Amino acid sequence: MSFFTFIIKNPFRNKTRSILAIVGIAIGIATIVALGIVTDGLKASTENTLKAGGSDFTVTKANSGGFFSSTINQSYVDDVQNTDGVKDAVGVLINTYSLDGSPFILMGIRQDKLGLANINLQEGAVFGDNGENELILGKRGSQSLDKHVGDTITLFGEDFKITGIYETGNMWEDGGAFMDLAKLQNLTDNQGKVTMIFVKIQNDAQLSDVTSSIETTYENELTTIKSVDDFNRVNQGLSSIDTASWAISLLAILIGGIGVVNTMVMSVYERTREIGVLKAVGWKDSRILTMIMGESLVLTLLAAFIGIIMGVVAVNLILLLPSMGGFIEPVYTSSTFIKGLGVAILVGVIGGLYPAYRASRLSPTEALRYE
Repeated sequence: MSFFTFIIKNPFRNKTRSILAIVGIAIGIATIVALGIVTDGLKASTENTLKAGGSDFTVTKANSGGFFSSTINQSYVDDVQNTDGVKDAVGVLINTYSLDGSPFILMGIRQDKLGLANINLQEGAVFGDNGENELILGKRGSQSLDKHVGDTITLFGEDFKITGIYETGNMWEDGGAFMDLAKLQNLTDNQGKVTMIFVKIQNDAQLSDVTSSIETTYENELTTIKSVDDFNRVNQGLSSIDTASWAISLLAILIGGIGVVNTMVMSVYERTREIGVLKAVGWKDSRILTMIMGESLVLTLLAAFIGIIMGVVAVNLILLLPSMGGFIEPVYTSSTFIKGLGVAILVGVIGGLYPAYRASRLSPTEALRYE
């Protein structure tokens, strides 16, 4: 039997103990991977929302507690529109409505400014701008609700006619609906308020100059958002998920490390005489240390493989829920899987160090006398 085969088979002499250690580590890795996939998906969706349609950046309330929940006075739309370098601006009101128990995104926008949202109308026509109960429904929303042009949707106790089906390529927008801004303001008691302002700059204008001008002019009133990093200044949700992911990583290292130490110490304890025989026939301390460390890594690498699969499966099961499927688009990046694998390797190294050192320091004479 080769040295490599020896290392692979040894950890499974006590299958129950090894399986319990693997399961414990795998759960931690699965959580890390699942959070990573969800976080990357939220960041990608947020980036698309911030770059909605033809806009170059977004304006929202400064120092607000949340991005989509904050409101600003609609008069700021005209102020931003009149800023040097700005070509066009439109205020958008966003409301999360519970439709049949599932969240449904409603967006209010002026009909004549739909072009700034880069809406690609697939069927039908745009909604009216005279207070009619009309809306255009996103393609994903149309599929999930099984609604088509000419059908109606009941919102706020009123029936709204679907005049068109659109697609933007943005998951959140395509899962919801656009209607007249004034209509949504009245329905949600947000007269004269918008959630954010989409801004398009002139061709010869510099993005940094325009955003700096707005933030300087309306200091402590408005803030500009050009990327996810800027978004985190307004809403700490994504940062909180990142923090939670790292906290769980540390917890997985701690708990997993303890589990591996226990498993490997018991393995060394049970194989004391065997290790004495190996040292008696010429195995060096370094070779014994390598064997035990290798066995520890075999356990954690197998746990990493199982944990990654569990994490991916868990995310896909969560997305089957109607309340989640329309909000999160999973994004699978190599960094997420590398992080999970890295944590597993770290657990293996930390958990195997002491047992490996203890095994390498065993005296052959004493080990051979051990019963």
